Amino acid sequence: MPPSLRAALVSGTVLTSLSGALLVCTGTQGWAQSAVTLGEISVTSASPIQGGGGRGVSAANASDAAPAATPSPPVAASAAASPPIGVLPVATDTFSPVTVVAKEQIQRDQPRTLGDALFDRPGITASTYAPGAASRPIIRGLDQARVRIQENGVVNNGVSDLGEDHAVPVNPLISDRIEVIRGPATLRYGSGAIGGVVSSENNRVPTFIPVNGISGSVTSGFTSVDNGRLGAATVDAGGDGIAVHADGFKTATDSYAIPGGIQRNSYTESQGGAVGISAIGDRGFVGISFSHYDSLYGIPGGVAEQDRTRLTPNQDRVLSRGEYRPLDGPIEVIRYWAGYSVYRHNEIGIGEDGIEGVQAIFKNREAEGRVELQHVPVFTDLGRLTGALGFQSDRRVINTQLEAFLPKTESRANAVYLFEELEIRPGTRLQAAGRYEVDRLSSTAAQFPGDYVPVDGEEPFQYARTRRFAPKSASIGALQDLPYGFVASLNGSYVERGPTSYELFSQGPHDATATFEIGNPNLKKERARTVEASIRKADGPLRLDATGFYTRYTGFVYRNYTGLFCDDDFASCGAGTENRQIVYQQQNATFYGAEIIGQYDLLPVGNGFFGLEGQFDFVRAQLDDGSNVPRIPPYRLGGGMYVRADGWFARVNLLHAFDHTATAVFETPTKGWDDLRAEVSYTQPLDPKIYGVAEITVGLQGRNLLNDDIRNSASFKKDEILLPGRNVRLFLTARF
Repeated sequence: MPPSLRAALVSGTVLTSLSGALLVCTGTQGWAQSAVTLGEISVTSASPIQGGGGRGVSAANASDAAPAATPSPPVAASAAASPPIGVLPVATDTFSPVTVVAKEQIQRDQPRTLGDALFDRPGITASTYAPGAASRPIIRGLDQARVRIQENGVVNNGVSDLGEDHAVPVNPLISDRIEVIRGPATLRYGSGAIGGVVSSENNRVPTFIPVNGISGSVTSGFTSVDNGRLGAATVDAGGDGIAVHADGFKTATDSYAIPGGIQRNSYTESQGGAVGISAIGDRGFVGISFSHYDSLYGIPGGVAEQDRTRLTPNQDRVLSRGEYRPLDGPIEVIRYWAGYSVYRHNEIGIGEDGIEGVQAIFKNREAEGRVELQHVPVFTDLGRLTGALGFQSDRRVINTQLEAFLPKTESRANAVYLFEELEIRPGTRLQAAGRYEVDRLSSTAAQFPGDYVPVDGEEPFQYARTRRFAPKSASIGALQDLPYGFVASLNGSYVERGPTSYELFSQGPHDATATFEIGNPNLKKERARTVEASIRKADGPLRLDATGFYTRYTGFVYRNYTGLFCDDDFASCGAGTENRQIVYQQQNATFYGAEIIGQYDLLPVGNGFFGLEGQFDFVRAQLDDGSNVPRIPPYRLGGGMYVRADGWFARVNLLHAFDHTATAVFETPTKGWDDLRAEVSYTQPLDPKIYGVAEITVGLQGRNLLNDDIRNSASFKKDEILLPGRNVRLFLTARF
């Protein structure tokens, strides 16, 4: 067995593929859960498409499968193994591209939002509306309704999809990893994942019992640009078939520095934590957790800064997960995910009357459940067939008060999906997937004039409206091993998406974003046809991941700035001065682009290497009328060098963003920028019997060391705010 695989098995962590998506699976997270036993250690490997060493039957006599041996309960070592620092996590055994940010990278970067954690990854940027607080990931130029954010397999948006000023109630500091899944694998999660899935994975519902009875980590840090302070801790423990988990975090920053001054009203603070318990038996596990998230942050720039606007999001969330592995029969694994959350935030600031107070309230209640049945591998004349059938249901109720742009809405969705993979021969696999969904959205619609200019000061007519959609999606793919360790993949997909409640029913001012948003209750389904090709190499001194894509949208829904300004009611539009009028419209569009990242270990140094790395990504997006899609990220090119040896890791890297001039109507060009970054850290293994910890890492990291003016062309606020200036971070992590 290769040392890297053995280390992964001992830690309870394995790299697998999920219908095109790389999963770093701890314990039982993943699709298929076929036991792999190593002495007293037992973990599960994942892939409904690959199978994974479970019970297999012939197509002619599927009912005659012999019972599998009973596996041991999942048990993990006290410290998680990860790829060496600086090693590019390339997944060659996947049909579609995937980005993985490992726990060690998270603990060194110490991002406060998912957008911060992913901002510089190829093909991904972030909204950066309130840096360090409200920064939602943008994938290939797509965001909000087209990017699903989930935690441990269950959606956890809060109301971040309703506006860029709304925080995602997920703190990455307690994540074991962050995954970004693109391509056909997103069919597993729904039409709201047409652009991709951002998944924060942690052990809040415990899936393993530590070998020594207890394991965990503590991390802390300080940042110079904003006097930032943070601390986070996770603990896992258990025995006799019971596993428990606890975690907590707290962060705080002052308003951050920019070249030549301070970005006012950009302060942040957040805190939260979770407890969870699971029963782990011979044939599976079942567990539940409760978590709380609480935050306060200001909105910098423009009217929001002048009015001292701040948001106070908080969320309570219950999550349950489980799986069962039958001894015999056609089903190899049954697993479920279920979650329920209650979210609320107030938008506080100075109102039109000059008095400071609550200007808007957003509430969100959301429940989601998913059940998957993975069948045993079937051996046909063409090859080995594996797959999974899934069912998903969710309900969401959004309620707003005061100066909120969306009336109360209720959304329901039910879906069935199927993944199948055929291994024709070693190194050649084919895949097919399909999903059928039924959506229902109910709210109050408004009938606006065609030019969105009020007539005689009248408000639009309002009426109750229910819309129903039945999105259908399908994908096919092929994966082929090539010489010298390269792997190529080719995918095609057809995905339909029903409009969301805010795209249909928005009809008023949004104080924090200074917009007056108008939906279209007559929007049709959005359709996307995508072709995607990739080539990857994970082993050896050269590691490479390169992907190109082309997507043709029919009925692409986008927010168009009309050029008008409104105050707090529609009658003021055209004469108002406070809020930009934003209208949801629909038109055909074309997106295409590429994402490339690579590393090369050039020279041996000690027990490691000195190497070079580089990356490039771009996305081009145009509507059929010849205009550009608004708020698209710039072309980016980066590269640098690294050394990893004898516990030391050092890196110097420059990321350059080109001028963004392919602007939409009423959108201004964005000047390019350079982000020079450097890092040095040292990791020392220790004897836990003497020091109480198994490993400690300490380091320094610098960002924007040139103190450049960095504006994000994908942000609504890019003309009003700069991203943080020169920043030095001190970080310390102890693992036990």
